Amino acid sequence: MAGDVISTKNPISLSDKLSQYMKAQAGVNGFSGTVLIARKDSMLLRDAYGYANYEWKIKTTINTKYSLASVSKQFTAMAILQLAERKLLSIDDQLNKYFPEFPKGDQITLHMLLSHMSGLQMDFDELYLNQASLTEDQVLKHIVQKEFLFTPGQQTAYSNIGYYLLARIVEKTSGKSYSEYLRENIFAPLKMNETGVMTNDEVVDNMADRYIRNEKSYHKNPYINWTFNIGHDGIYSTVNDLLKWDKALYGTAILSEKMKKLMFTSYNDQNFGYGVLVNPFYSQGHQLIAHDGGFFGAMTSFNRYVNDDLLITVLSNNQSPSYMLAYGLAAICFGKEVELPYHHKIVKNNILLYKFFTGTYADIKIFENKGKLYYNDLDIELFPESDNKFFRSDDDNRTVEFIKDADGKYSVIKLSKAGVVETRKRVFKKNGN
Repeated sequence: MAGDVISTKNPISLSDKLSQYMKAQAGVNGFSGTVLIARKDSMLLRDAYGYANYEWKIKTTINTKYSLASVSKQFTAMAILQLAERKLLSIDDQLNKYFPEFPKGDQITLHMLLSHMSGLQMDFDELYLNQASLTEDQVLKHIVQKEFLFTPGQQTAYSNIGYYLLARIVEKTSGKSYSEYLRENIFAPLKMNETGVMTNDEVVDNMADRYIRNEKSYHKNPYINWTFNIGHDGIYSTVNDLLKWDKALYGTAILSEKMKKLMFTSYNDQNFGYGVLVNPFYSQGHQLIAHDGGFFGAMTSFNRYVNDDLLITVLSNNQSPSYMLAYGLAAICFGKEVELPYHHKIVKNNILLYKFFTGTYADIKIFENKGKLYYNDLDIELFPESDNKFFRSDDDNRTVEFIKDADGKYSVIKLSKAGVVETRKRVFKKNGN
């Protein structure tokens, strides 16, 4: 089985190819959200799909506002760098300057918080997902009791806690609330009039509700105490406002070149800059500044291919894998062949071939267990859609096809994710198996 392929041989325009891909993602995979792709001064695609509200079947528009999830982090990083540029703080400041009783606060710098090298744990969502009545002191007391993952500065581990603390440092340093600071120093100067910070009581025009996928149905996402889900999350915006943000990052209207260089430098083996990833593994060989977000129904992706002056942003409210779709859209922009999504069906196949498929293909292990084929571990079964092509049990948008070489051996696998094909060569042992 296979879907149609978007290729360089196809005579239709790039904009039509991108639109064709997204219409298929909406039709086959139920994507709900808004997409914007702009290159230089050309709008390649700006369109909306699905519903902002499922109960009332209210359709999304290009002006629909979405919770950005972790795409919010770059705005927190920008605020810290602005304050550093104004000499109100330094990225070399120690955490105990702002939180005197914080454990190891004399070992943690703002730089470590920004680049995810503080050793702090991932999150404290056990609080802000369950309690409507919280105080900053209660949250801080809870956070300081969490054990460190490692000595600060020695390793890297993604931490929402670190960015929550940075948001509070913005408040302590500026004398304004996090929301007020961002509005006055980032959103208003850039005329990002459709962007703000989430609250539990404000009525926000054109705001999308958020939905969690449960197999083939949806549930509304749970209560979130937005007063404390900030810094690492908490900002809402539109694709149009994110285009304004992207364009501003090429200039110096809100931050100097010196400070932007700090923001867009990779500081560790996980490619973390400040609030962004710098040339992550999915860059497709192009200079990429990016960040994704995912929190319950909100799934977001913001991708700046800076040398190409290309922006790809995908915002979803129904847990659609925006980061994967952005990857597929980028591949189309760069002239790669991309397979359109299609409905996958399990078929009866020749399981006697499995013994010829098993082996190691670069970083992937394929093995058989009790008449079934697996990908790396027993959590990911490969479901057959032909004798030699399979889709993954955890994500049917990822396929594995076994390719026979001239010697009759299955020596290569073709992997497809979001329609983009990659290959892995098999590592044969000395005996040829």
